[in-house]
Amino acid sequence: MKSDVPTDVMTIREMCDAYDVTPRTLRFYEAKELLTPIRVGTRRLFTRRDRARLALILRGKRFGFSLEDIRQTLDLYDRDGGLTAQRQKAYDLAVKRLAEMEAQRAELDLAIADLKAELKEAEAKGLVSNRAA
Repeated sequence: MKSDVPTDVMTIREMCDAYDVTPRTLRFYEAKELLTPIRVGTRRLFTRRDRARLALILRGKRFGFSLEDIRQTLDLYDRDGGLTAQRQKAYDLAVKRLAEMEAQRAELDLAIADLKAELKEAEAKGLVSNRAA
C-alpha cells in the first residue's frame, strides 16, 4: 500500500528543534494560514515548502515586519508562481522598515542624550550621589 505522504517531511517536534520555536508558535502560524502542514490523523507533517515559509516568517519577524506584511509577501510567490514579485515586495518592505528603524534609533539616541544630560545636571547640583556609575 503506497502512502500519499511525502517522505521529506518533518514532525512538529522536529520543526521545533530545527527552528527553535514552540509547538504553539507553529499552530499559531497554521491558524493564520501561513503554514499548511499535511494532516495525518492528529499529526502535522511539515513539507519543504512549510520549512521555507517558516524561515521567511522568522526572518520577517526578526526585522519587525507585521504578520500581514509577511503573509502578503509569501502569497505573492503562491499567486505568481515565482520569486520576482515576492522579492520586489520584500525589498520594498525592507526599505520602509529600515527607514522606520533608523528613525526609532534617532529618537532613542536623542532620548539617551537628554537623559544623560539630566543625570549629569542632577549630579552637578549635588542632588544625588553617583552610585550607579
